[in-house]
Amino acid sequence: MEKVVKKAKKPAKAAKPAKASKAQKYVYFFGGGKADGKAEMKNLLGGKGANLAEMVNLGITVPPGFTITTEVCTLYYKNNKRYPKELNAQVDAAMAKVEKIMGKKFGDPNNPLLVSVRSGARSSMPGMMETVLNIGLTTKTIPALIKKTNNERFVYDAYRRLLMMYSDVVMEKAAGVEPKEGEAIRQKLEHAMDAMKIQKGYKSDTDLTVDDLKILCDEFKAIIKHTLGKEFPDEPQEQLWGGIGAVFQSWMGRRAVSYRRIEKIPDEWGTAVTVQSMVFGNTGENSGTGVAFTRNPATGEDVFYGEWLPNAQGEDVVAGIRTPYPVNRASKTADTQHLPSLEESMPQLYKQLFTIQKRLEKHYRDMQDIEFTIEDGRLWILQTRVGKRNPQAAIRMAVEMVKQKLISKEEAILRIKPDQLDILLHPSVAPVAEEKAILLARGLPAGPGGATGKVVFTADDAEAWAKKGEKVILVRNETSPEDIHGMHAAEAILTAKGGMTSHAALVARGWGKCCIVGCSELVIDVHRKEVHVNGKTLKEGDWITLNGTAGRVYEGQLDLLPADPDKNPWYKELMKWADMVRTLKVRTNADTPGDATVARNFGAEGIGLCRTEHMFFGPDRIKAMREMILSDTVDERKRALAKLLPYQKEDFIGIFRAMAGFPVTIRLLDPPLHEFVPHTDKELEELAQEMGVPFDKLSAKNKSLHEFNPMLGHRGCRLGITYPEIYEMQAQAIMEAACELAKEKIKVMPEIMIPLVGHVNELQKMREIVVSTANKIQQEYKVKVPYTVGTMIELPRACVTADEIAQIADFYSFGTNDLTQTVYGLSRDDAGRFLPVYIENGILEEDPFISIDQNGVGALMQMAVEKGRKVKKDLKMGICGEHGGEPKSVEFCHKIGLNYVSCSPYRVPIARFAAAQAALKKQI
Repeated sequence: MEKVVKKAKKPAKAAKPAKASKAQKYVYFFGGGKADGKAEMKNLLGGKGANLAEMVNLGITVPPGFTITTEVCTLYYKNNKRYPKELNAQVDAAMAKVEKIMGKKFGDPNNPLLVSVRSGARSSMPGMMETVLNIGLTTKTIPALIKKTNNERFVYDAYRRLLMMYSDVVMEKAAGVEPKEGEAIRQKLEHAMDAMKIQKGYKSDTDLTVDDLKILCDEFKAIIKHTLGKEFPDEPQEQLWGGIGAVFQSWMGRRAVSYRRIEKIPDEWGTAVTVQSMVFGNTGENSGTGVAFTRNPATGEDVFYGEWLPNAQGEDVVAGIRTPYPVNRASKTADTQHLPSLEESMPQLYKQLFTIQKRLEKHYRDMQDIEFTIEDGRLWILQTRVGKRNPQAAIRMAVEMVKQKLISKEEAILRIKPDQLDILLHPSVAPVAEEKAILLARGLPAGPGGATGKVVFTADDAEAWAKKGEKVILVRNETSPEDIHGMHAAEAILTAKGGMTSHAALVARGWGKCCIVGCSELVIDVHRKEVHVNGKTLKEGDWITLNGTAGRVYEGQLDLLPADPDKNPWYKELMKWADMVRTLKVRTNADTPGDATVARNFGAEGIGLCRTEHMFFGPDRIKAMREMILSDTVDERKRALAKLLPYQKEDFIGIFRAMAGFPVTIRLLDPPLHEFVPHTDKELEELAQEMGVPFDKLSAKNKSLHEFNPMLGHRGCRLGITYPEIYEMQAQAIMEAACELAKEKIKVMPEIMIPLVGHVNELQKMREIVVSTANKIQQEYKVKVPYTVGTMIELPRACVTADEIAQIADFYSFGTNDLTQTVYGLSRDDAGRFLPVYIENGILEEDPFISIDQNGVGALMQMAVEKGRKVKKDLKMGICGEHGGEPKSVEFCHKIGLNYVSCSPYRVPIARFAAAQAALKKQI
């Protein structure tokens, strides 16, 4: 933006535009009852610009303005931060239309128009990008505004706000300046204002007189010059283009990029810029500003909810600078009962606002987040957008809107993100522990649930501690978008300032994170890394517990209780609708009866992966397992395996009981044997004594099991081929357990899975062992149990030769963890060293171990499905890697025609819901 500064009146010299027609439109006007855009154009105009145009089309009073499209953002970065040549003239033309409606001219020293510059991406990113208000205020326009308003204090209050915002947004952040903690320009300016208030004995910003504000503005300019090395711009066009450039710059700012990574928003979408004529809520007690929601975003209750402040600008409400007032009686809490609501203070204006919010929700058919300003008794709507809400609220709203006939059941299902269901499975503070706990403070309950963690005071520390495995709670006076990475890493967020529409509350609500805001009893000293509260001092690293549902902060680490989503009637209703829609079955990965029971309670329809190796690590089993591994002869191995047989059988009986009537896929031993052997000489000596063999002999045997690349070594079916007695014992345990339960009239459906098959002959050999053993056991028990024998597809060769393998297999289950490793040629355990760099640099969009790489791994899966079903039309196929609980992977599995997905117990509801969405998207 330096070239803008030099020219002062125009944007940077235009580059050759990316191939665009002469008629390319980059600026869309709205105002005076007419708008170039509409709601459906949010990809081009961003959510803010599209909704402003739509409100104008609906006849709602909106300050006129214009939107610069997201295409300009794309061109800006493509052309080395230069604008298309048509942009300047289009901005001038749109500004002229705004001037005509408002009866003022931008930059006119006699009758000046002031504007705001705001960001607006197609997907809401609250607080992640920049806003600058009061652009056009200069030493030349200030006198005219004073004369016009006859309110000198208002004008200088607006000017000091411009100085603070512009220096922060344009001169520091957009310029790439990264100050140290506590040294940012905005913090310095706020410190100067706080110092004056203390000196004068003022409690509020509104106590500052016009003379105070004049002195403060001069002081602000000096601090800006000293800190940033340049004068504050005193020319309207320079301010305007500085603001526009800052919004585009903010799209690639650290906090916006972090937020997009978390929310999976593509970088190429870009942001629009909305330039809008200013209306002022700080012209006196007959003015005000606020933020409201058409339903309660914390609970989902169908009640108009919000906050407002008299004689204030919008930033005052969301930034926590002043404690906001409830918008109506229904929004009052125990802590805000004494504060005047808009409903009580300005009843006629409140009725207008109430009518508009009803109309907007009915029109958009979703909960709306509305920003409004009252200027000298006139109501203006500054923006509406689909409101952020916590997951519990989102589910309640969706279900109730169906019952109110606002939306269909299908829309309700598509409206909820599958990952939001995960929040319902999160813990709450144990009531017994809470009764005995020491209450430190109370605040506003911005994000429900319970969390416990160690106190940290900066976002960077929160992220660093979390990476080390520490559970932390981020404690701040107030959060800003720069804190986004630390907020995401923390278990919970606690702020001393801010209301229910503050940055912390808004972001936490969107993530379903436990959060308490406006906890005014906290006195935080960031530099000393301590917080004082009601006579106690907490230092960094001290444990606290938050009850975000009640807004309570407790000393120490309290017990948390697991969530019980079945107590939530809206969740149960929504999941019932989802199960009616989906065709993809959902199983679980479970190795114990306990896990199986949990999964069944979450709606699992069987077990897709039971890892038998996990059954061998108990203290009563591992010795027998090691004895088997270190044996020299078949007879010695069989004797050791005979000790393991009862344990295996007992485990399978418990799992079959828990899954009665549902299929259970049991993977025979898969990992390399070295994983079971002692790792220290001391353990080896103890084992040698127990087995009665020399230590040297065992040590040599132990070393012989070492492999250079165990992942590709002696494991899976290769173990079964080398030591067939292992798989014989496991097949015997499975079938004995199944036969005993069958005699009890319990329906059992075992599916025996051979791992790591790469060649059809491997499966043929192992199938013969399993079938022979199964036949023998059934004859002994004189009972028939239906069972199947299949394989785990986790090698590229298995995908390529799936038609050959299908001739032998009764089912396929894709082991996508190992398939991803073998397709990429990398170890998942080692990939953590470099995969984050790949994602950060855009080499990979996502970690392929989290979401299936559809073009690579997915292409092989699809090949295997098509080849297998050419041989057996109804060949059952599923997936048992942890990808089975990841929504995009679930959708892909539906798309290629798998029969089921399988995931960990606590991901089962997410997979069920993602499967329903996949079915609906395919219909669309």
